[in-house]
Amino acid sequence: MIMEIGIVLDASRLARAPLETVELARLAEERGLDLVVVADVATGRSAGLDPWTAAVWLAGSTRRIAIGAPAGATTTPDPTDPQAQYPSVIAKAQDSIDLLAQGRIISDPAGWVVAPRGAKPAELARLAEADLPVVVPVDSREDIERLAALTAGSYRSGVRRRSAAVRAQRKPGIDYDGVPVSLADTAVEPGDPQYRSLSSTYLRGGAPGLVLRPSTPAEVSDAIEFARRHQHLPLGIRSVGHGISGRSTNRGGLVIDVGAMNTITVVDHARRLVRIGPGATWKQVAEALTPHGWALGSGDYGGVGVGGLATAAGIGLLSRNHGLTIDHLRSVDLVLADGRQVRASREHNPELFWAVRGAGANFGIATSFEFEVDEVGEVGWAQLVLLSTDIEQSLRRYAELAGSAPRDTTVFLVTGQPRAGTSTIQLFAVVDNPDPDTVVARLTPFLELGALAGQQVVMTPYSGVMGNAADVGPNGHQGFGEPNSRSAFLPTLTPEFAHDAAAMLRSGGVYFFELRAMGGAIADVAPGEASFSHRTPAFQLTAMGQNNQRLNAVWEPLRQHFDGLYLSFETDSSPERLLDAFPAPVLERLRTLKRRYDPDNLFRDNFAIDPQTTKEAQA
Repeated sequence: MIMEIGIVLDASRLARAPLETVELARLAEERGLDLVVVADVATGRSAGLDPWTAAVWLAGSTRRIAIGAPAGATTTPDPTDPQAQYPSVIAKAQDSIDLLAQGRIISDPAGWVVAPRGAKPAELARLAEADLPVVVPVDSREDIERLAALTAGSYRSGVRRRSAAVRAQRKPGIDYDGVPVSLADTAVEPGDPQYRSLSSTYLRGGAPGLVLRPSTPAEVSDAIEFARRHQHLPLGIRSVGHGISGRSTNRGGLVIDVGAMNTITVVDHARRLVRIGPGATWKQVAEALTPHGWALGSGDYGGVGVGGLATAAGIGLLSRNHGLTIDHLRSVDLVLADGRQVRASREHNPELFWAVRGAGANFGIATSFEFEVDEVGEVGWAQLVLLSTDIEQSLRRYAELAGSAPRDTTVFLVTGQPRAGTSTIQLFAVVDNPDPDTVVARLTPFLELGALAGQQVVMTPYSGVMGNAADVGPNGHQGFGEPNSRSAFLPTLTPEFAHDAAAMLRSGGVYFFELRAMGGAIADVAPGEASFSHRTPAFQLTAMGQNNQRLNAVWEPLRQHFDGLYLSFETDSSPERLLDAFPAPVLERLRTLKRRYDPDNLFRDNFAIDPQTTKEAQA
């Protein structure tokens, strides 16, 4: 048995003799003890000393040992009581200490057992059966030396085990001791030093109970087996964590993070066949392909992970000339809900291959993709900023220009709420042509949208377009809250839509509005080729707002103009949105496949296709 031993320092003693008491904490750490609790020995509460201030001081005065500091009240305090503690202040203090001390603080008194002063080894062992650290009140160096002598060599077996401070932050309903051996060394739980870098995503705050980080298909199978034993919990699948709608984090649940599976390998140079791991970013892919004179169209931001985009569609800045990302997919290796590793392609498991290209989040975890990439040399890459006093007219003119542009020209428009009657329009454009004069000729008509306020136009390989993305550093993503986003496809941008969209922008309910030009090579592929079947719209639209209720209110009047939506940019996960994303025959075909490949609906957190729903139930 592994037993953890710590000490209790009387808060009143710490107040009277702070330096001497801090030395006791340092000695406990030096002698290999596990925990220092600051509390009033008689009542279990802090007396005459703020516990969080004391905890921060002790944490700063030591390096390893866990610090126990009982939290204060969690109910609304009496405002007339000058000693009252406010829960929001306490919560902020807890979060701050956890950030500074990185998993060394235990704030819940249920995280330890208090032994009587002078307890003998047998009594300590009995109390340790609760699988909690046992703390003993001490007054002197001699008390600590006695504990160190009693426990030295008797309770440390060399078995890897997280500290009591980390274990105290574990979430209910998770068998932490049952994590597969293959994943145990890289798994991250609340309180681990890496936790904050993995808990949130680019736009979403999270607090998962456990992050599993497989690096091989076999380890992905092990992770899925663990998830099957925890089907009562949310399950997020993450490649890089950039997605808006992808539920790649959660609160209290599991996350399977395949970011370590990020290799990029040329399989067949003659066929331009490339194998890419789901954890690679499109920036990394572009950099790897550029020396060969190749490119693979993706979205519009190089920080996005391959896994999420390649199982959705991939509407990007090369799409009008080269098609969607999924149009270049030749095979995908998956781990299914039952743990089986399979390959899906036109020759092997063709129905699954059809489903993955548009609804992949519902059918398994991709461990690698094989793409046939394009020969792409230097392109014109433009970022233009224009000011418009008539956003309605600017939207109409943009639609005329972007929709009628040659295939080699793809232009996205971004704007937001007008300020003092003036809208700022940003245009992001790629002209897939190596001739600078042609690039200028393609872009010049777009200057009609407003007064030019800024421009950057360069000739660059496609890696220069994707290279604008920031790398995810060791601190990970720092998203917070819940993003509110709506998505739609526009068959055509009519004057009526431009009028209604301008009214929505003026309302202040939307702070981000993007139009992505489609058409061209996207429409060359038959709608039935993949589960993503929206091949004919002229534009894809995304709108984001601060408040979900307000966003709904300004979005609903525009629905009359739409025909479908793109799941990657939609945060409304209500069941009716599935029929917007997938026409009824497509959705029924997906449900049939879901019953075959994931009958228990393990993969359900990202716009779940319920395998039990039938046509009759929908009616």
